[in-house]
Amino acid sequence: MSGKTGLSRRQRARLFRGIQYGLLVVVLVVMAFLANWEKIVTSFFDFEVAAQLFPNIIVIALKNTIVYTALGFAFGIVVGVILALMRLSSVGPYRWIATLYIEFFRGLPALLVFLAVGFGIPTAFGMNVDRMLIITLALGIVASAYMAETIRAGIKAVPKGQVEAARSLGMSPTRTLVTVVIPQAFRIILPPLTNELIMLVKDSSLVFFIGSTLEQQELAQFGRQALSQYKSMTPFVVAGLCYLIITIPLSILQQRLERKANATAKGGQ
Repeated sequence: MSGKTGLSRRQRARLFRGIQYGLLVVVLVVMAFLANWEKIVTSFFDFEVAAQLFPNIIVIALKNTIVYTALGFAFGIVVGVILALMRLSSVGPYRWIATLYIEFFRGLPALLVFLAVGFGIPTAFGMNVDRMLIITLALGIVASAYMAETIRAGIKAVPKGQVEAARSLGMSPTRTLVTVVIPQAFRIILPPLTNELIMLVKDSSLVFFIGSTLEQQELAQFGRQALSQYKSMTPFVVAGLCYLIITIPLSILQQRLERKANATAKGGQ
């Protein structure tokens, strides 16, 4: 039925979309005329500067970013599993400790965790701590607090019938947990864990704040140093593209895992 304007619902929706497209075109045209394209190209897309960044940005910065992320993710998975099991424990103090850890580190900005680990641990213990260990601890602490809740949800999502079947075969509670529950839980939580990995790739840029030599630099710090050297934003653009080399395949993997998980869930209904 037509409204007061004499237009049907479909016509009003089409008109509304047309207005939005029109506004978008106007904004793009205004930006195109107002922007200083010559300065944008020379500042952000200087191919001579970009060429001078290679191969160091790949063999040093990109490699270090991947290594730091992998170490932090591995540490986070191990601690996350322990925390998840503590949250599910029947022992009260275990649950309280795990809850306090998770809520504390989820509530803090990742930058504060990096600064606390990077400068707090050497100060507290009065000794030099290996930089790779500091990075692994900082990234792992940030990751584990989030992974723990994801893993706990995955464990709780495993059908109780699977546990009962394993116990009926004579498996001990520990063996049931290790061989039946945790493997199935990880199949369930692979998509959100992949998302955590993507977030960790970006969090690795915080390594910038604890300093490093050229051989230890990751992408963000490499780009910042190159910015000072070449007085151009091009290094940041190239560093951003290198991050995308890591994160886009991971995003595609996450989407495929989600589709597979949804198809499996529908097939099981």
